[in-house]
Amino acid sequence: MQVTQQQIQQDIQQEIAEVKEAVSQVLAHARRLGASSAEASMSRTRGLSVETRHGEVETLEFNQDGGLGISLYFGQRKGSASTADLSPQALQRAVEAAVDIARYTSEDPCAGVAEASWLEFSPAELDLFHPHDVDTSDAIASCARAEQAAFDYDSRIVNSEGASFSSHQGIKVYGNSHGQLVGYPSSRHSISCVMIGKTEQDMQRDYSYSVHRDFTKLLSPEQVGREAAEETVARLDARQVPTEKVPVIFRADIASSLFGHLVSAISGGSIYRQSSFLLDKLGQRIFPEHLNIIERPHLLQGLASSPFDGEGVKTRDLAVIEQGVLTSWLLTSYSARKLGLASTGHAGGIHNWLVQHGEQDLAALCQHMGRGLLVTELMGQGVNTVTGDYSRGAAGFWVENGEIQFPVAEVTIAGNLKEMFQRIVAIGKDVDVRGGVQTGSVLIESMQLAGN
Repeated sequence: MQVTQQQIQQDIQQEIAEVKEAVSQVLAHARRLGASSAEASMSRTRGLSVETRHGEVETLEFNQDGGLGISLYFGQRKGSASTADLSPQALQRAVEAAVDIARYTSEDPCAGVAEASWLEFSPAELDLFHPHDVDTSDAIASCARAEQAAFDYDSRIVNSEGASFSSHQGIKVYGNSHGQLVGYPSSRHSISCVMIGKTEQDMQRDYSYSVHRDFTKLLSPEQVGREAAEETVARLDARQVPTEKVPVIFRADIASSLFGHLVSAISGGSIYRQSSFLLDKLGQRIFPEHLNIIERPHLLQGLASSPFDGEGVKTRDLAVIEQGVLTSWLLTSYSARKLGLASTGHAGGIHNWLVQHGEQDLAALCQHMGRGLLVTELMGQGVNTVTGDYSRGAAGFWVENGEIQFPVAEVTIAGNLKEMFQRIVAIGKDVDVRGGVQTGSVLIESMQLAGN
């Protein structure tokens, strides 16, 4: 029998209510055992994942997971425990285990529940829940359609590393001894495809994917398959290029990694541990004046949207970079206390960074660059966020006279993130919205390229 959307909405609200009741029981038991403060949270996810190769099912999973975690405090001493069993007896045992652990921990003056004034007691509705009743056979067929579309695209597509489909929904509930008890549901759907191409001289692989809160807004399997094939074919017969300093464009789908290093460098933990290359840069210009980054936690259907963070702290719009100037650290309640500041609502990560872009598309950026490397893949982990030193394997395309000439492989690009940030010439309007950092392609004035 087909379940109606109304019934699904009713069921999810009932589930949230049940988990809230469990959190309330945990907090009440913590109080009875003498805890001066406590917090508890639970994330629960369930859904379907399918992986196929050549149309044959390789993996089929129905999963449902999630556990309730509690942290309680006796003054500045902390104890934590968790349980997946929400029976009253199991909840009590979890609290008692946390109490026992707290007896043996050292006092930490920065430990504790977030300040009441920081918390979100009335979370906004952000349209994050779009469940879709996916039939297993339909999920398998979607994967097969993506692969077939890729094979049909070009005869040089000779093999597949597989296609995958995922559809999940879940809830997040958080409560603490300040009287906060909040929760919301969310959903996430995705489809991807990885293909292999071959010529007499070369063999390459590449992929494409689509992800959204709303199933109906995914790209079609055929489009995902064609894009995977197109990317793969474009990389065939790749060459090396000489070692020299050249301009570099990070294509939009990998440019977000540059700003991911910024996230790590300005996170409170890196700052109070003094392990960041941006340690003394708050209030200083670290990017060109034309660059701005704003965090928008309340974007409707945003993949990184949330009305509150992992500690119940209210999320707010935040100008992280204003005219190139670093204006804020990213703080949890613990790192905020360490630094004598207020939490910025970043327990658990960032929430929809929007990197301001210009009016040039990728082709126009290549014209702007003239001669250099367009990077479409990065390999390795050669990034040191203490010093800012950057060195990674790369692949992409060589650009001459503003036009793509041939694919490039087996090269290394290197620099220092401080200089790379300062040397950002332009950001394209080809914004990739499939993650927590939404940015267009990034043109950097100069990097060291190591080739043959």
